[in-house]
Amino acid sequence: MPAITGTFDVTITPETLSDTAAQSGLGRLSLAKRYHGALDASAQGEMLSARASVTGSAGYVALERVEGSLDGRHGSFYLQHSGTMTRGAPSLSVTVVPDTGTGQLQGLSGSLAIRIEEGKHYYDFTYDIAEAQ
Repeated sequence: MPAITGTFDVTITPETLSDTAAQSGLGRLSLAKRYHGALDASAQGEMLSARASVTGSAGYVALERVEGSLDGRHGSFYLQHSGTMTRGAPSLSVTVVPDTGTGQLQGLSGSLAIRIEEGKHYYDFTYDIAEAQ
């Protein structure tokens, strides 16, 4: 499975919750990303988050649609995020939503790790593209 590393820029914008969710204590954010490197793509998505009463504990889920090129193959796919912070200790899973690859990215699967170092965002993406059956 190929593994690539690069950087990305992200803009996070607070959004209004639905009337049902507004009373739940959730937060809703829109995501706009630009990936650089072997993943040369733009992404848009939505995030829902919840903060605990204990400092440093929270959770979020998000979906983002990524469109561009991956190692020279063009198309789009979705990433699904599931993250928690337990008293400051992070845990994050970001995976390709099965069967969402389009164009030359049909059959894409994989997982993406996010690192933040000195205020800069990095991704480590391990993926596979299955041949059409």
